[in-house]
Amino acid sequence: MKRLRNYFISGLLFWIPLGMSIVVIKFFLELVNNIVPTQYLPEALFDLDKAIPGSGIVWVILIMLITGALVNNFIGRKLIQLWEKLLNKIPGFRGIYSALKQLSDTVLSPSGESFKKALLVEYPRKGMWAIAFQTGNYGGEVAKRIGQEMINIYVPTTPNPTSGFFIMLAKEDVIELDMNVDEAFKLIISTGVVTPAQTKEKL
Repeated sequence: MKRLRNYFISGLLFWIPLGMSIVVIKFFLELVNNIVPTQYLPEALFDLDKAIPGSGIVWVILIMLITGALVNNFIGRKLIQLWEKLLNKIPGFRGIYSALKQLSDTVLSPSGESFKKALLVEYPRKGMWAIAFQTGNYGGEVAKRIGQEMINIYVPTTPNPTSGFFIMLAKEDVIELDMNVDEAFKLIISTGVVTPAQTKEKL
């Protein structure tokens, strides 16, 4: 019975990550297909009998490539500047668009400094430690009022790191870890089960 239980657990450890990965990919592909109008999907354009899961991703990739090519030339940059000026004149929308634009530029830019360091911070109280990620250095009003060099920090929740808390800490109160961002994320998502040492051994 003990051997059968071990076999069963080993089977679960194999199928659960694989199954969850398939579910996530399937959800993303269906979401893309729901965004693209049905008449423009490849199976509709070429009169195919069966629907192709995620076929709408073809249009998404093409649109991104064409947009990127336009934005990266002189005329395209001028058009983008005019478009952003127009959007910034819309009350209410201006603040939202500006914040999201800055966020996407920081996170997606190859030269960005977001999520480049895994940190150890005392949060939510003294004596309780949490893994966090540095999102930037802050030298604005907060740093001037406190009189210390501040660091912007994102503290993710477990096991879903996409939600979390934004806090600012003095640089001297932060411990920089040797583990990289990927290892830190694995540690958080697994609720501490998968440690960096175990990750390296498996690789």
